[in-house]
Amino acid sequence: IIQQRCPISFTNKILSNTAIMQASAPRGSWVRPAALRRVNRPHLLVPLATATMEPSTSAPTVASSTQFLRKHMLKLAAYTPIEPFEVLSARYGRKPEEIIKLDANENPYGPPPEVRQALGSMPFPHIYPDPETRALRQALSKMHNIPMEHLLVGCGADELIDLLMRCVLEPGDKIVDCPPTFTMYVFDADVNDARVVTVPRLEGFRLDVEGIRRAVAEHKPKVVFLTSPNNPDGSMISESDLLAILDLPVLVVLDEAYIEFSSESSRMHWVTNRHNLVVLRTFSKSAALAGLRVGYGAFPLEMIEYLWRAKQPYNVSVAAEVAACAALTNMEYLDTVRNALVSERERLYTRLKEITFLEPYPSHANFILAKVTGGKDAKAVKDALASQHGIMVRHYAKKELSGYIRVSVGRPEHTDKLIEALKQL
Repeated sequence: IIQQRCPISFTNKILSNTAIMQASAPRGSWVRPAALRRVNRPHLLVPLATATMEPSTSAPTVASSTQFLRKHMLKLAAYTPIEPFEVLSARYGRKPEEIIKLDANENPYGPPPEVRQALGSMPFPHIYPDPETRALRQALSKMHNIPMEHLLVGCGADELIDLLMRCVLEPGDKIVDCPPTFTMYVFDADVNDARVVTVPRLEGFRLDVEGIRRAVAEHKPKVVFLTSPNNPDGSMISESDLLAILDLPVLVVLDEAYIEFSSESSRMHWVTNRHNLVVLRTFSKSAALAGLRVGYGAFPLEMIEYLWRAKQPYNVSVAAEVAACAALTNMEYLDTVRNALVSERERLYTRLKEITFLEPYPSHANFILAKVTGGKDAKAVKDALASQHGIMVRHYAKKELSGYIRVSVGRPEHTDKLIEALKQL
C-alpha cells in the first residue's frame, strides 16, 4: 500500500515515520505518527500500531445491526420464562416469604444439607471447572449402572436439547413435536432454523403413535421429542408405545425430567443397546438444584463423540458439579422428599376436585394440570391468585392450553392456602 501511494522510490531511501504514514493514509486525512520497526530489509519500515484517522463524513454503509443477523432470527419468538422470587416480590409488593411459588415445578424442600456445606467449602472456585465433569459422570454412572462414556452433563437439560439440535439438524430439517408438551423443543428448533411437524395428542393427552408413524413416513423428520411424564399433564408413555416409535427411522429423544415422581423406571439403560435413543434427566426437580442448572443425558457412543466436540468446554460450573455430587451422597434425603411430594400430589389432586370450576387430571409428576370450567377464564384465575393471594400458578397462552392452569406440588401448607384462595374465587 505504501509503495502504491508514495511517489518516491523505496529502493535506496529510508523515509521518516511521518512520511510513510502520511503516504499510506487515505487522501485528505491526517494521521498521527505511529511507532515503527525495521524488518529484515533495513530500508523498509512498518507501523507497530494502527494509525488514528478522523471519522469519515460520508454516509454510513451499515443501516442497522440487524442486517448481520441470520434471517430466520428476525421472526423468532422469545421463550417465556418463569420469574424468580425477587421479581415477583417487587411486582406484587410482597416479601419473598409471603409468595407461594407453584408455577415452575420447583422443589419446595430444597436440596440436601450436604449441598450447602459443599458449596461453602469449594476448594478451587478460581479455577476453571473440569470440562468433562468426570466426578459427576462417575457418580451418575454408578447410580444408573451405565458406562460413563454414554453420559454427558450440561448446564441444565435445556443446553443438551440445543446442543443436540445444533449437531443433528441442518437448516430446514424437521422434528416431530407432540403438543401440548414442553415448549423448549419448538423454541430450540426455531433457534436452529429447523421445521416442526406437529402431531397433537389425543383425548386425555394420550400420545398419537399412529400419527407419529404417519408423520415420519410423510415428512422424513430427523428427531422425535417425547416427554415422560409429560409436561404439562403428567401422563406417561407406555413401553409398547415407546418401542413402536423406536422402530421408526428417526432419532428419539426421551425427556425424563420428572421420572423420579412416577412409579415407572427410567429407560436410560436402553441407550446402551439402541442407536436411535437419547434419554435426558435433570437435577432441577427431585434434587432441587434448579438455580444451579445441572442436567445430563445418555447418548449412543457413536453420537456422543461429536457432541463432545461441539459442547462448550466449561459449560458446567464448579459450583454446579460440586452441588450435584453432594446431592447424590444423600439419596435417603432425596427419597424422603420425593415420597413427600408424591403423597402431597395425591392430596392436592383430591383437594382440587373440591373446587367446582376445576377438573384436575391425574399426574405422575410433581404438578397437576386442571381444566378451568364453569364459565371462568383460566388466565383470570391465575392473575387473581397472584395479585390477591400471592400464589403463583402456570397459565399458557397457547390455544390448546388456554383454558387450563398447572399447579406445582408444594408443601402441605401451600396446598391448604391454595385451596382456600380458590374457594374465595
